[in-house]
Amino acid sequence: MPYLSRVRINPLRAESRRLLANPRAMHGAVQGGLPGESDERVLWRLDADNPRRPHLIVLTRSRPDWTHVVELAGWPDADGEHALVHDYAPLLAHIATGREYAFRLTANPVQNTTTPLALTLVQTKRLAKLPEGKKPRGFRLAHRTAAAQLGWFLDRAERWGFEVPKSRTDLAAPGLTPDTPPPLPPAAGHASDAHEVRITARHRHSFAKGGRGAHVTFHSATFEGHLRVTDPAALTARLLGGIGPAKAYGCGLLTLAPVAGHRRRRSGGR
Repeated sequence: MPYLSRVRINPLRAESRRLLANPRAMHGAVQGGLPGESDERVLWRLDADNPRRPHLIVLTRSRPDWTHVVELAGWPDADGEHALVHDYAPLLAHIATGREYAFRLTANPVQNTTTPLALTLVQTKRLAKLPEGKKPRGFRLAHRTAAAQLGWFLDRAERWGFEVPKSRTDLAAPGLTPDTPPPLPPAAGHASDAHEVRITARHRHSFAKGGRGAHVTFHSATFEGHLRVTDPAALTARLLGGIGPAKAYGCGLLTLAPVAGHRRRRSGGR
């Protein structure tokens, strides 16, 4: 039975600063919330809309205990709910073709290519080890611009079991003539305001494994908006299994929120 958790983080504490600055450290704290020596693959995301009160969102298969996170990085003696754990099954059972939801996803948009424009040191060493005449496997490259990241998301939505509706613009009030700005050129085949999705945060992450191990660098983008279910089974698989790479480092968790009446009254994100 899956569980969705929401844990309040106090950004002023020393342990909090360490966790917030290093996705690998946060991954360790998340894994510590599972009973025993669990090898369960967990999805998590850091929501920092309000930098003074960030929240850790976690999806687990088994029921977790976040006491250690609250004690080290939260407000253990303050009022309020420090860690909420909800049964995720009711939401999954509610998913059906045509239903509409507000959504949020932090992902690591990438592409695979055999001909990168510039090789990194690691890629150069990998090519040097190949036997003569053997073709290399594709290299995973990050999408670094907002336009490319948005195109990556929209191009894959159908296979993930949903569509993102076109944005709607209401007519002007009677007697008013709205200004008409010049049209913007489409980016990667998708105008940024053509669909009910927007990128609300973009980050470059860089850290060393274990402090002295191999260096890890990746790019993340947070998408928010409105989706309509087209394939409940495919969407459920993405909700439980995540989207894209870098899942251990806070990417891939897609969350939904019901839309009243299954229709939105206005365009925009969550």
